[in-house]
Amino acid sequence: MKVLFVCHGNICRSPMAEFILKALVKAKGHEGQYYIESAAVSTEETGNPIYPPAKRCLNQHGIPFDNGKRARQVTRADYDRFDRIICMDASNLRWIRRIIPDDPQGKIHLMMSYTGVGRDVADPWYTGDFEQAFQDILEGCEAMLQAVAVSS
Repeated sequence: MKVLFVCHGNICRSPMAEFILKALVKAKGHEGQYYIESAAVSTEETGNPIYPPAKRCLNQHGIPFDNGKRARQVTRADYDRFDRIICMDASNLRWIRRIIPDDPQGKIHLMMSYTGVGRDVADPWYTGDFEQAFQDILEGCEAMLQAVAVSS
């Protein structure tokens, strides 16, 4: 399963999701079954590292991350490369439709839709609450893994 997480700039929520999911699948011994990346809908942060408060939050939870991770923008080619493209909020979903206008295979999802709640992942860029974003992402990743296991 190839998963791409998407947020606005690829420096907070989507890299947090990338490394949270990597940690979850590693803990289950399933890392060989997954390829996980993250990207942005915008170009604003392209080339920038993970935002320091996001790194601190991952560290506080013992989630390893790649310090070399740099923000990149989603491309149309990503649709063919990934099985699931998971957006952090409704705004990301609207933006991604400009880059990937069609989703005939139903690959593009909202993160929290896996939890049965149609809300956005809290955006710490505006709230400063990285812990809330972490908890939302963790809940979404766990629910997605459950959904994948059920559908397999």
